[in-house]
Amino acid sequence: MDNLLNPAVIWFIIGFILFLLEFAVPGLILFFFAIGAWVVAILCALIGISINVQLLIFVLISASSVLIFRNSLKKIFWSQKKSSSFIEDEFIGKTAKAETAISPSQNGKVEFRGTSWEARSEDTIEKNEHVTIIGTNSIVLIVKSTKSL
Repeated sequence: MDNLLNPAVIWFIIGFILFLLEFAVPGLILFFFAIGAWVVAILCALIGISINVQLLIFVLISASSVLIFRNSLKKIFWSQKKSSSFIEDEFIGKTAKAETAISPSQNGKVEFRGTSWEARSEDTIEKNEHVTIIGTNSIVLIVKSTKSL
């Protein structure tokens, strides 16, 4: 039980909790605070430092790692190119079936891979007509009648 009151163990646990919270609250911020806590844990295990120095090191390491590494890691993990190529691979050029009529003035619904999606088109599309997905706008599919292709 005395080991749990050791500052190195406490900082390690804090870092682990912050690391796990990063999965629940994404944004790549808590990860860097976890790193700051783990650096303090290592320093506490190697040398005895006061609580004030521990807190100062935690804040400095966490803040500096956020400022230095966050943007670089965000570009690596969440690049726009990856998400747009995913959408192109998964949607664009594929065939769906109109669940409702769609016209240039009124959006409708299409069924694609077992799911109903909102869709819009510059063509007039009848219910049950097959369409080709030519683009997306957020979660709205942009479709074209297969008759006009």
